[in-house]
Amino acid sequence: MKKILLLGAGRSASSLIQYLLQHAPAENWHITIGDINVDHLRDKLTLLGFAEVIVFNVHDEAQRAAEVSKADLVISLLPAIFHIEVARECMKQEKHLITASYVSPEFRELHEEAKSKNLTILMESGLDPGIDHMSAMAVIQRVQGMGGKITSFKSYTGGLVAPESDNNPWNYKFSWNPRNVVLAGQGTAKYIKNGEYKYIPYHQLFKRTDELYVEGYGHFDGYANRDSLSYREHYGLQDIPTMLRGTLRRIGYCAAWDVFVQLGLTDDSYDLEGVSSMTHRSYLEAFLPPAAFAKETTQQRLSRYLGIAPEGEIMEKLMWLGLFEETPLGMTAATPAQLLEKILVSKWKLEPGDKDMIVMQHLFEYELDGEQHELTSSLVVLGDDEVQTAMAKTVGLPVGILAKLLLQGKIHRRGVVIPIYPDLYEPVLEELKGYGIDFVEVERVKAAQ
Repeated sequence: MKKILLLGAGRSASSLIQYLLQHAPAENWHITIGDINVDHLRDKLTLLGFAEVIVFNVHDEAQRAAEVSKADLVISLLPAIFHIEVARECMKQEKHLITASYVSPEFRELHEEAKSKNLTILMESGLDPGIDHMSAMAVIQRVQGMGGKITSFKSYTGGLVAPESDNNPWNYKFSWNPRNVVLAGQGTAKYIKNGEYKYIPYHQLFKRTDELYVEGYGHFDGYANRDSLSYREHYGLQDIPTMLRGTLRRIGYCAAWDVFVQLGLTDDSYDLEGVSSMTHRSYLEAFLPPAAFAKETTQQRLSRYLGIAPEGEIMEKLMWLGLFEETPLGMTAATPAQLLEKILVSKWKLEPGDKDMIVMQHLFEYELDGEQHELTSSLVVLGDDEVQTAMAKTVGLPVGILAKLLLQGKIHRRGVVIPIYPDLYEPVLEELKGYGIDFVEVERVKAAQ
């Protein structure tokens, strides 16, 4: 019997848990699921002889060591900052590890040790990063196999709300960690366009968007991710003239989000004073300049300060959030970003029966036999409800499939690995099709100039 330790049972883990439980009897697995709160799983697993839940504290070194020692494979869906401690324990105990998160410098330092111990640390195995790598590499290697040369690659992904549940002016609801949404994009975005390096500082990021179209789902805004350049080597595109990776939102979201960036409401670097007595309105007021005249309203001050229309779509979005109301925030200490998150969570949560939506689109340009080609590869996945979300499916299912392949002895790569190789991505993409996770490609030959 192979033993799997899954750490993390939050909103992104539901489909992975379902997948592991479904395959456990046939694969002869025993599954232990650990998190700080596992109450929502107890009833589901009580009668299963091959699965159990435990209250798990990642900071408890003794518990961490004890649980990892029992496993053949550890899967971590904990917040990304905790992965490295789990990984170091896996190195000590000589256990394989899979995560959905980015490879950090700390993980790169484990590469040689993992190889020497014949261990696989398989990372970037979820949605983005994960399915984005796999699907992009499938196209890139196909084109290169035909003798084509890729001259432009743009890739965008968005966790959004499904059209039938889209009932607010932001056209957005949370389907993953709200904190990550609030802090998204901080730093400087860098990419390459027509052979020139481009940089977008955070305070300009949501002003500089590209418009994309997905058949059947309409238009979207895309903004650049922080680092679009580091995957050139991984993808075998070291000399590509144009490469950009970004995030998708519905049209109008970025322009409204830019208000929060310009005011400083997404800053997580310091604590505000007087939080316990703050309301939504006084929180916003704290970041506005003094009134220009005695009866100038908060809306008028905001409009004047940032140059936004006093009765336009941006102001409508802000009013819908209740930012101008005297609603108590109900916190005693917080950063600006934490207060913004508190406000947004109350308005953007998935309600019972709500469905989310994942949209991913790759835009390729390549040269083949003297002709210029454009290829668009698009993925849309809809959630079933507020628990079995599209986000949970697309993060969890590839992790589950890779876990199965690893325990079956079909993954032989060792060290810190991401799924950019055909022996990894081909079986995953094929099995994902059975879950409705499949890309639609449209290609055309560009007319000669």
